[in-house]
Amino acid sequence: MPRRLLQRYLPRPEVLRRRRSLRFVSHLIGNPMLWVLTRRSVANAFSVGLFSALLPIPFQMLVAAFGAWLVRCNLPLSIGLVWITNPLTMPLIFYGNYRLGAWLLDVPIRQTPDRISTRWIAEQLLDILPTLALGSLVAAIGIAALANLVIRLVWRWQVSRSWRARARRRRRKRPAARKD
Repeated sequence: MPRRLLQRYLPRPEVLRRRRSLRFVSHLIGNPMLWVLTRRSVANAFSVGLFSALLPIPFQMLVAAFGAWLVRCNLPLSIGLVWITNPLTMPLIFYGNYRLGAWLLDVPIRQTPDRISTRWIAEQLLDILPTLALGSLVAAIGIAALANLVIRLVWRWQVSRSWRARARRRRRKRPAARKD
């Protein structure tokens, strides 16, 4: 069952509540509704986490935590999924979002110089920002919806597969009917 697999990797709320750095949010961490692993809570956590990850904003983890609290989905999953946009993947993801926004707005894509510097990025940021924001928002909504659907379908497939396996095991355990 998917629940057992997820429980193996998720932290325990008691451990997080005891951490000194998280005491200011211990009342939120202790909310049992934010730790439930059901098809709905996991699918919504994927949506919230991936949506937050694809936005080019600071403090994505706080946005994911607030979204998990609003939607009442799994808190650690939604926060953990934000790390899809880490320092290694962020340039690729946001460049893809920029290309999507440029395609949607029918704007030519800016060419990068041979050497990229922070000065060049700062000069181009105001021109690039609307395109990047639109592309990121469209990508975030699309990926969040797709992830929600895929998680629900995979969960349902896994549960029905385990039910069929359980039925097969029960049929094998039954003694054969005697013919007298």
